[in-house]
Amino acid sequence: MHIDFEKIWQSNIAQFTLSDFSFHGPKHWRQVESNGLQLAHRNGAKQYLVRLFAVYHDAKRENEGYDPEHGYRAAELALSDHGTLFSLNEQDLEDLVYALRLHNGGQTSKDLTIGTCWDADRMDLPRVGAKVDADYMSTKLGKAYAVHGQRVFDDGEEPGSSERPK
Repeated sequence: MHIDFEKIWQSNIAQFTLSDFSFHGPKHWRQVESNGLQLAHRNGAKQYLVRLFAVYHDAKRENEGYDPEHGYRAAELALSDHGTLFSLNEQDLEDLVYALRLHNGGQTSKDLTIGTCWDADRMDLPRVGAKVDADYMSTKLGKAYAVHGQRVFDDGEEPGSSERPK
């Protein structure tokens, strides 16, 4: 496995067509990465997939509003970068593409890593005035965050932390 996160960030920022102040731009991607790593550190999700999801998931948005195909375009961008900026095994690539394509559909996932990706993005909904809703969170820790907010990360024994695989 090879992942050049620095080059991926540079490449995705360079090709991003919305403004520097976009609700869906690099500042949001960094917040999704931070959220995802907070979750993955506690629940055992694959951190490298969470980080890749964060930098790609909104990179191909064409507007700030309704853009239902942006996840599919993000997946195509990731697929085009696979083999050059990063390489994953077949299952991890399938999981990344699935997470990217469907991240804005409102569904949840029983897969820990995919669910962590989607929860990390949804944890940043308040930036656009939306509430984080536990019904749309996939992981136990994500659901706890929707109910209790950031304080679920304040101590070592937050609600939902028991989902780490044994």
